[in-house]
Amino acid sequence: MSVADTAPPAAQGGPGGPGGPGGNGVPAHARLLMLTNGKRVSQVVYALAEVGVADALAQGRTRVPEIAEAVGVDAGALRRLLRCAASVGVFTLDDEGRVGFTEMAEALRADAPNSQRDMILFNGSEVVNRPYGEIVTALRTGRPVFDDIFGADFFSYLEENPESGRLFDRAMSRMSAATTRLLLDACDFGRFGSVVDVGGGQGLFLAELLARHPGVRGTLVDRPEVVAESAANFAEKGVAERAEAVGGDFFGELPAGRAAYVLKAVLHDWDDGPAGAILGAVRAAMRGDPDARLVVLEHVVAPGDRWDQGKFLDIDMMLRFGGRERDLAEWRALFAASGFELVSAPEAGRWAVLECRLADGARTD
Repeated sequence: MSVADTAPPAAQGGPGGPGGPGGNGVPAHARLLMLTNGKRVSQVVYALAEVGVADALAQGRTRVPEIAEAVGVDAGALRRLLRCAASVGVFTLDDEGRVGFTEMAEALRADAPNSQRDMILFNGSEVVNRPYGEIVTALRTGRPVFDDIFGADFFSYLEENPESGRLFDRAMSRMSAATTRLLLDACDFGRFGSVVDVGGGQGLFLAELLARHPGVRGTLVDRPEVVAESAANFAEKGVAERAEAVGGDFFGELPAGRAAYVLKAVLHDWDDGPAGAILGAVRAAMRGDPDARLVVLEHVVAPGDRWDQGKFLDIDMMLRFGGRERDLAEWRALFAASGFELVSAPEAGRWAVLECRLADGARTD
């Protein structure tokens, strides 16, 4: 998933998206079939990311045989995958077997500033792919299928399979880094003396927030094994003296009496019942303070048939957790049912800041 989530795929108007060229004279029935190439393209890109083709190319290897030797794969198979990837704008490949970068291919490098490699590896992993094999079951039942496939819920599976857990954490950290500037620019956290980042992972977002606002103190809450990784991030940003990490559960008791509580990319993991329970824990921590704020950083789904990456991520949520991406009306309804009132005006079709205060009736809870 790319966080450049307001742009339509290049396939709608030219090469570079699943299925190749878009509507440039291609009949509708052929365009429909092209859409089903998405799973093929995604796995080709995943394989090239897994073996490190972009990194080998960055080291000066430009021909298929020498790249194949460097990454330990079959040269003939590599040429065929590169040919497929180049047809949709990922790498270039000429008739003499010379490989080149495109802007998209640059993002496959592990060391690229805007690297998408970890997210691509996660999207190509079995924890994402296998549930799609049971999508008809989810369609018929309305229930997530992850637990039935893997014998555990998603987060329990990650705890039992540390390699998958580390990949997930890296991918989420990359996504967090990419969205952090956008969200910090959209909300003035400097007006809060204290902030709790609930479910904030390894603290990347909180570290950036505290670095930008020297007058704010922060508390990070997440699984103990996750927050253990936050100390280095706080130290790197020079905010360690103003940051604390608390191992905990966002369904349980949260640090109380803070000025603001942040939920960044948390609530979409859950359907309305569990999401309401998380919001209830935040509401209890706010202790009826009318000045305290809940700041939810999430995607707001665009209306109608407008292109929106969130509409695709929503299917992941349905299959994996029973969670959902929400449109503005759904966010308002969830907040109202949980004792909150939305006070910001978020833009649909993108990541947005949804700032809430306690509703009048919730201030005496």
